[in-house]
Parts: sequence; structure tokens; C-alpha cells
Amino acid sequence: MLYHLSQWLTEFHSGFNVFGYLTLRAILGVLTALVISFIVGPWMIRRLTYYKVGQTVRDDGPESHLDKAGTPTMGGALILVALGLSTLLWADLTNRYVWVVLLVTLAFGLIGLVDDYKKLVLKDPQGLRGRYKYFWQSVAGLAAAVWLWYAAPAGIETQLVIPFVKGIYLELGPLFILLAYFVIVGASNAVNLTDGLDGLAILPTVLVGGAMGIFAYAVGHGVFADYLGIPFVAGAGEVVIFAGALVGAGLGFLWFNAYPAQVFMGDVGALALGAALGAMAVVTRQELVLFIMGGVFVAETLSVMVQVLGYRATGRRFFRMAPLHHHFELKGWPEPRIIVRFWITTVILVLIGLASLKVR
Repeated sequence: MLYHLSQWLTEFHSGFNVFGYLTLRAILGVLTALVISFIVGPWMIRRLTYYKVGQTVRDDGPESHLDKAGTPTMGGALILVALGLSTLLWADLTNRYVWVVLLVTLAFGLIGLVDDYKKLVLKDPQGLRGRYKYFWQSVAGLAAAVWLWYAAPAGIETQLVIPFVKGIYLELGPLFILLAYFVIVGASNAVNLTDGLDGLAILPTVLVGGAMGIFAYAVGHGVFADYLGIPFVAGAGEVVIFAGALVGAGLGFLWFNAYPAQVFMGDVGALALGAALGAMAVVTRQELVLFIMGGVFVAETLSVMVQVLGYRATGRRFFRMAPLHHHFELKGWPEPRIIVRFWITTVILVLIGLASLKVR
């Protein structure tokens, strides 16, 4: 909204043209989301505490988690408020890519909100049943995938880009819908599985989201795309505003979520943020790069799959507990050590992913 206001004001003073620059608006998006988080965060934590919307702890989980019982959760709503408002203020609202990533994020956040509400307010331990949760995730993911497919002009927007290899683009045809669906839904659930320790999921999400913003800026800029030898996706650059807002909202939430956490994000935040990463990867044609940069999320998801399938096949558990971070907890690693090492791992993987911009 402020972007469009600035465009109107340029008729009266040319100085407002500065707000046309993506880089400036991305920075303003980060700062705006941060300020909103710092202002709304304490109030939201007080309200969640007052209404006793607190974390429940599994009886079969690590004993170290027992102290977390009662910690306010559903704090992911803070992320969505900061992310949504900042994006609406600074993004070009005529850009279709901004709307698809924002609406996907909010849709998955709504699914998580219903699940959290049933668990924490209605005291239903199962929350939103798994089949219903997956159904609505599928509806949202398929809707985004189908819309992107039909709205895309012929060319790179429906091709699979192979990282670190120059000029090899695989035409997917209708399979693009299937790929986009699995990337969005898969990323959503992967981040949700990772959200098990204080700050464990949010900083990797910020790092990967920020990197996706760099990709969005590069693929949406004709000159940079040509120089780097990466696909040019007209209009995708505007997604950097959304990425900046995600970074700001995520860092603002981390302020309260850092160990020991004052608030947890809950499914409302985890499902939404994962879907946001998946949607940005699809828009920028960097699905495989997301797989690299989000390696921590991938490892957490694979650990659950291996644990379940391995137990069904052999009757034995491969890990002491899944997801993977619980395995390290039961090995005796202190929680802060696990968190920081997962963060460091994500930094390394994000740098590898960013290297694909030039190494090809």
C-alpha cells in the first residue's frame, strides 16, 4: 500500500521514486516486520499466558521437555501478522507472485491455527485429524500449483532448473503441478517436524528465506539473470519484498523464541513458514536448491520416515527417537548445542545453495 502511495506521490515530487527500488523496499520490509514483532510480541505473549494457551508435552518425549509445559504457544500468529502487514505495505500488490506466496502462507497458517486451537483451547489432544490436515494442505498446495501452471507463459516458468549445471532445463509440462504441490506441502510439513526445540526451526527458516529472496531478485532481473546464466522469470523479483518481511518477522519472533523460549510458534507458524519457503522455491524455479539449503528440514523428515518404516519392517528403531533432534537429546547433547549446530549446518548449506548462482 505504501509502495502504491509512493508511486502516486511521484507525480508531485520525484524523490518518491526511491521507493521503486526493490532493494530499499526489501530492507524496509525487514525493518517493518521487526518493529511490528517487537511491538505486538509482548502483548501477544501476555494474552496467550492469560488464556493459558500453553504447550503440552508428550509423556514419551525427552525428560528435559517437561519444564516447557505451559509455555505460551500459537506464537506463529505473530510471525504471520508481521509478515503479512509488511508485505502488504511495501510490495507491488499488482504482482501475481507476491499474492500467490502470501496467500499460500496464510492458507497453511490457517490450517495450523485450527489444529492449534483444537489442541490448546478445546483441549483435544489429537487436534485437527491428520487426514483432514493433509486434505486441506493438499487443497491449498494444489490450488497454488494449478494457478501457477495456468498463469505461466510458455517457457522457463514451468521447467525444472538443475543447479550447478549450465543451461539444462527440463520441461515438465503438467508434471509441474505435481512438483509444485509436493514442494509446497512437503516443505510445510518438514519445517513443522523440525520445530521441536527453542529457536531450532525459525533461524534456518530465516536463513533459507533470505537466500530465496536473493534468488528472487536475481531471477527477476534480466541483466543479472543473463550474467549469472540463470533463468529469467519476469516479475519474480518482487518476491524479495515478501522474503525480506519473512526475515524480519522471523528474527522478531526469534527474539522471544530463543532458548529458553518465552513462546513457541505452534503449527500456525511452522506450517505457514514451510509453505512460504516451498512457494518461493517454485516461483523462482529453485526447487532443487531448496532441497540443498533446507537440508536440516530434509534430514528431520527423513529421520521420521526411516524410524517409522524401519520399525514396521524390522521391529527395531534406527534412532533413539525421531525427529532427529530428539535423537541427539537422548544421546546427552544439551539443547543449546543441538540448536546452534543445526544453525551452523544451515549456514553452510545456504552458502552451497547460493554458490549455484555462479557455479554452473
